[in-house]
Amino acid sequence: MQHTSLFLNLVKEAKMQITETDVHSVEKMLADQESFSLIDVREESEWARSHLPNAIHLSKGIIERDIEKYIPDTHTKIVLYCGGGFRSALAASNLKKMGYPNVISMDGGFAAWTQAGFEIVIPS
Repeated sequence: MQHTSLFLNLVKEAKMQITETDVHSVEKMLADQESFSLIDVREESEWARSHLPNAIHLSKGIIERDIEKYIPDTHTKIVLYCGGGFRSALAASNLKKMGYPNVISMDGGFAAWTQAGFEIVIPS
């Protein structure tokens, strides 16, 4: 997907204010059964096709509205992912502003995860 320069500037600014990690670190966190919440911020149609194991779905359009219902403890470690790492960076920035200091965006997103050959869930 070709993104516009204004969108990319917004993402660049968000990425300067957040913590990012890569897909290998997230896969290790899952393998080690580390305690954290994994959130897919993609659209419902993307989630319905496939997603990461143990993820919950709170799309970018509703995460700020609903995060407290799903994760009331603001100190919970949260890893967000989207298709390529841009929407998750924007969502991470907003959650950080809302008082969630332990939020991390997975750089490269679902595309990098699948490219690495890691496990996905395909709903039946």
